[in-house]
Amino acid sequence: MPFIPHTPDDIAAMLATLGVDSIAALFDEIPPELRVGAQALDAIPEARSEMEITRLMQSRARADGEPLCFIGAGAYDHHIPSAVWQIASRGEFYSAYTPYQAEASQGTLQVLYEFQSMMTALTGLDVSNASLYDGASALAEAVLMAVRANRQTKSRRILVPRALHPAYRRVLHTLVAPQGLELVEVGFDPRGGHTPVERLEAALGEEACAAVVIAQPNFFGILESVDELTDWAHAHQALAIAVVNPVALALLTPPGDWGAKGADLACGEAQPLGMPLASGGPYAGFLCCKQEYVRQLPGRIVGRTLDLDGRPGFTLTLQAREQHIRRGKATSNICTNQGLLVTAATIHLALLGAEGLERVAASCHANTQRLGELLCAISGVEPVFERPVFHELALRLPAPTASVLNALAAEDILGGFDLDPDYPELEPALLVCATERRTEDELRHYAQRLAAHLERSPAAS
Repeated sequence: MPFIPHTPDDIAAMLATLGVDSIAALFDEIPPELRVGAQALDAIPEARSEMEITRLMQSRARADGEPLCFIGAGAYDHHIPSAVWQIASRGEFYSAYTPYQAEASQGTLQVLYEFQSMMTALTGLDVSNASLYDGASALAEAVLMAVRANRQTKSRRILVPRALHPAYRRVLHTLVAPQGLELVEVGFDPRGGHTPVERLEAALGEEACAAVVIAQPNFFGILESVDELTDWAHAHQALAIAVVNPVALALLTPPGDWGAKGADLACGEAQPLGMPLASGGPYAGFLCCKQEYVRQLPGRIVGRTLDLDGRPGFTLTLQAREQHIRRGKATSNICTNQGLLVTAATIHLALLGAEGLERVAASCHANTQRLGELLCAISGVEPVFERPVFHELALRLPAPTASVLNALAAEDILGGFDLDPDYPELEPALLVCATERRTEDELRHYAQRLAAHLERSPAAS
């Protein structure tokens, strides 16, 4: 806030009411060794003017540069039309929060309803919530929801492919393991990079499972045999949880049409829909399901209704009281969403439309195919896997991945994601991505600089 509103007399009156002598007494539970002393406060630089601060921040922004980005791995450098944030930044959206009072929040509620409608259209499922914090937490909520919703088994085991995003797997373990769920890791095929049904069989053993997680595309960019995996899950009384990229769904079969019955739940990261990379967030997650599981769906759901005069209106629906008040009784303690980010996603999808989103997806796929051709023409560089991909590609290098990426970064090229720490058996390996923003000249420039660095690398010679 721009000013401190309380006078010394105001502060003295409040302290007297509380029965304490000083503001410091309000924080006496903090150990003295953890408190900031006067010497530390003296070390704080003198205040600067607005003009000086602006100059400082601009210089730091220039120092960051504008590197060419070939990293994907869950957060993607897509083009965002300027209209998206021009509209989302309007005060009506930018400062709006929880739409508890429906009659005063019709604009916000309609945006959330439109987001839900678009996500159900993309996923081919019946119901969507009004978003979650990010893709990883959306997956954790989907897993918890599947255990609650699956009436065919009392199992608390979940089959999770190792080809799922490593960060998703870590968040999933953090959020669901303390609730007594067992996450069973399923290995991937070393040649294809996919998760074959045989690996599910081996991981399942003699015990049942409540759900199977199916990523499409998976972390390596590989396209999975989703029909076969979904049917296998249903044949074993398990629910199928799809983890999907919303841009890829413009080209690929939606989860609701996987196999004979379709996936039961679908979740993922909405960042590709109008959200800048922004140093890692904030982003938004989505979660959709079949109608029969709607009562177990966490987060907010906006419904369209008619008032007494027959006029359409929007309201929160299926909101159990315990979601907000009796949290210990709630099916989920996620009862808010990234409303501003969802607003941006809704505007982004509305501007692109189905045809525009399909063009973006096709361009991403074509650019990645072209990047793969250029990079694999370099001596010692080859694809790690042999199956088709969407817009990411795992490559094996003839030199240590970290040193190659550091050399490229020194030339303002973000060369990809180092797979070695999470998948040491693939080392040295690199995950590259090319969205619709990358031009032919940029693809060639990256290939030329990578070739030059590999030629100078001792490990490559």
